[in-house]
Amino acid sequence: MVSVTVVPAGKMPSVARELPYTVELPGKQAEDTTVRDIKVALAKRFPKASSTTASVKLTRSHQRQFYPARQKITLKDHRDPLKDEVKLVDAGVTDGGEVSVKDLGHQISWKTVFLVEYVSPLVIHPLVYHFPKVFWGGPVYHSTLQRFVYVLVMIHFIKRELETLFVHRFSHDTMPFANIFKNSAHYHLLSGLALALSVYSPNFGATSPYIRGTVRDDPTFIWACTAVWIIAEVSNLITHINLRNLRPAGSRKRAIPYGYGFSLVSFPNYFFESVAWLAIAVMTGSFVAWIFLVVATGQMYIWAAKKHRAYKKEFGNAYPKGRKAMFPYIA
Repeated sequence: MVSVTVVPAGKMPSVARELPYTVELPGKQAEDTTVRDIKVALAKRFPKASSTTASVKLTRSHQRQFYPARQKITLKDHRDPLKDEVKLVDAGVTDGGEVSVKDLGHQISWKTVFLVEYVSPLVIHPLVYHFPKVFWGGPVYHSTLQRFVYVLVMIHFIKRELETLFVHRFSHDTMPFANIFKNSAHYHLLSGLALALSVYSPNFGATSPYIRGTVRDDPTFIWACTAVWIIAEVSNLITHINLRNLRPAGSRKRAIPYGYGFSLVSFPNYFFESVAWLAIAVMTGSFVAWIFLVVATGQMYIWAAKKHRAYKKEFGNAYPKGRKAMFPYIA
């Protein structure tokens, strides 16, 4: 039997007020006990916080449960979390040792977050496009540009939803529930409501002087931008599939990515997505489309730079030295 004492890391978790608690695992040996085993034992010990009424228990039992995903296990006086698959002996924890736990709060799966983020443009764009009287007080005679943009935006977000369901394999299972509002606002407000109100407005309609007789009424220009968009979106899908194939189902294995797009940058999926939105910004000239492009590209570069540093730290000299994070030959 293995026993490990779990103490609170800082503030006492509201869902586990009886800490410190000694986890005892009968039939386990120190060399085969993992961090996940400790988390599961804590979840069983603290299934839910005490409540004064049965109704509160029914409505809040899952929210208050100290389930494994909301636990952050660390070595005592350390801040870096121990991964679920790490064995205690490999982390330096012996039988009778001690670890710390922090409550990360209620969690939500990354897959759910992605599905929620991408669904709003799929609702907002059709509403603004098909019901102009509600937003502009009368009909909008849609230009070829507007019809193209509508189709491209819908395809993009349908693709993202399908990738979330069938392609992506996430390195982290969950994120704090409160973050979904911050993450979703980017898509709900910018690429959803603001972009739709901009590009489907009468200013971009067939009779608008901004469109009629200009390059944005030229089929060659529109198709050229669309061709760039198609190449970028297909390239983005290919890189997502390549990343999926690096991680076997049910594992958190990390490997150096190679193949299409990866010879120059670590995250070509971000690069190709920025190119796709650049094509829409150029096609429309909408200031909202340009703002979204800058915000989205900036955020993706922050993610890419952080993950690029993690790749280099993990794989050391084995990682290709010529690769940049997101932009070929630049950064």
